[in-house]
Amino acid sequence: MGLAAALAMGFLGLSGAGMAWAQTPPELSTCDGPQTAAACRAVRGSRTEGWAAQSRAEVFAQHGMVATSQPLAAQAGLQILKSGGNAIDAAVATAAVLNVVEPMNVGVGGDLFAIVYVAKEHRLYTLNASGMAPTGATPEHFAALGYRADPANWGPGSGMPQAGILPVTVPGAVWGWEAVLKRFGTRSFKEVLAPAAAYAEEGFPVSERIAHDWRLPRALPLTRCCTELDPDSVAAWYIDGKPPVAGQVYRNRDLAKTLRLLQAGGAEAFYRGEIARALVAKSTAVGGTMTLADLAAYKGEWVEAAHTTYHGHDMYELPPPSQAWAALEMLNVLEACVPVWAPGQTLASLGPRSPKYWHLMVEAKKLAYADLIAFNADPDFVKVPVDRLLSKAHAKSLCGKVDPARASAPGPAGTGQEIGDTIVLSTADDQGNMVAWVNSNFDSFGSGLTVPGYGFILHNRGSLFSLDPKSPNVIAPHKRPYNTLSAGFVMDGDQPLMSVLLMGGDMQAQGHAQVLVDIFDLGANLQTASDMARFRHSQVPNTLNLEQGLYDLVGKDLAAMGHRLGRPDSSAVGGFQAILVKPAPGGRRVYRAGSDHRKDGQAVAY
Repeated sequence: MGLAAALAMGFLGLSGAGMAWAQTPPELSTCDGPQTAAACRAVRGSRTEGWAAQSRAEVFAQHGMVATSQPLAAQAGLQILKSGGNAIDAAVATAAVLNVVEPMNVGVGGDLFAIVYVAKEHRLYTLNASGMAPTGATPEHFAALGYRADPANWGPGSGMPQAGILPVTVPGAVWGWEAVLKRFGTRSFKEVLAPAAAYAEEGFPVSERIAHDWRLPRALPLTRCCTELDPDSVAAWYIDGKPPVAGQVYRNRDLAKTLRLLQAGGAEAFYRGEIARALVAKSTAVGGTMTLADLAAYKGEWVEAAHTTYHGHDMYELPPPSQAWAALEMLNVLEACVPVWAPGQTLASLGPRSPKYWHLMVEAKKLAYADLIAFNADPDFVKVPVDRLLSKAHAKSLCGKVDPARASAPGPAGTGQEIGDTIVLSTADDQGNMVAWVNSNFDSFGSGLTVPGYGFILHNRGSLFSLDPKSPNVIAPHKRPYNTLSAGFVMDGDQPLMSVLLMGGDMQAQGHAQVLVDIFDLGANLQTASDMARFRHSQVPNTLNLEQGLYDLVGKDLAAMGHRLGRPDSSAVGGFQAILVKPAPGGRRVYRAGSDHRKDGQAVAY
């Protein structure tokens, strides 16, 4: 389907279909370039109701809703809903368009997790479509290439290269797209991939935050990786050797070819057909060990979500190997320990202008992530004691580990990792189905390697394996690595309340807990919770990054308590997307959504 046909069917909202793919837009005002626009010195206006600093209103609707990080993708999902598709169909369509318009963060060469609420069953279903290490991925193979556990990084990724072919695992996204459609969808790949294929074929203007992030990592050579860009990636993702700028029209006809092969042949084309052969050829050419048998044997799985309660609500997050369950432990710790750490106080009475509030939030995060790093791994290979770690008794036992006035050191000093990015999206439909969806290449442009002729990046999720033989997360063939991808859901019994999604590497679980506290302790609506300042604590180096306004407010106080502050930074705190649902008169429902102003996206509805 071409762009004109897609427009005629209501799939797309792109105008200017005849624009050349390398057309450069008029000069745009900027606040971070060599010529700063005068507008950057302006004072921000305030809202006339509610929280004055809120970026925009929540979105309200009764029939259907999509929230994600890029407008064209959100609108594609909405059009699927308006044409009669359900929330599951819309989620796949949205993710596929994001593969085109936000390609550094998501693609057919990456991972997928999702939590699906099926209204007719009043039940959550949890999908794990994360990748497995290929044949030959052993500590001995890495050692022969000069890679060994790094004593300065005692967390995920110890000793692993961060880019190139070695951290590439078998992609699970396409299997997951097809599995969720077959089980709960009403549309085929032919229909839900049509908007993405049209955008890839005809092009689209790159949006602002995405243009800022459009930088390829160095991916070659195999050993002592990496000093060079992959020429196939430069050819696929750059225009005249340079990243596209905001407003410039970008086209990826090779990716359009891949999407059309999936439309015609489904996941079979990816895992056993010509795409599989091209993927293995690329891997082999750069020293990888992936085989056609690895791809043909891949399958994801339906699993049970991790669970706890908080303020009377049922909280669900992804189980291992995802890190998401640490958000639940963090909430348990706050519930059990704030009365101990601050007698007579609550998080609400302390409030988000209090240094002690932030100190206790960060210390609760450290406790949860200490358990996460110690235990999280592929549960098909090792036992992860999630039930014990998420018990209220375990949370209570941790209270004595925190000094209410001094920052703790969660482990020996180290270097750790600061990588990881992804997309998140949420959808809801007129029947009451809802989806929380997280799809990723892991790092920006993943491994940095592109499958030539097919226009997609191979992810680098295997960089979160460990080369430490004592780690439960040590690399092994067909094993899934520790995974930062996180998706959450809040339920009241068998009724849905809200999806919870916040992307960004190890920010995700701690970000989920922060926005849930914003909502259930501080009384924020979804957009307010999205807009509120956040922190990101990195466990191994034990560094704390605050957004600028928060740094100005409490930075000196937290430093005096012993916290190691990094520079103020909003790029590291992720992007929040969520939908909340409430019953309405007449047996209907009202959906409410928030979408993070730090990204390019929006919540859209009808």
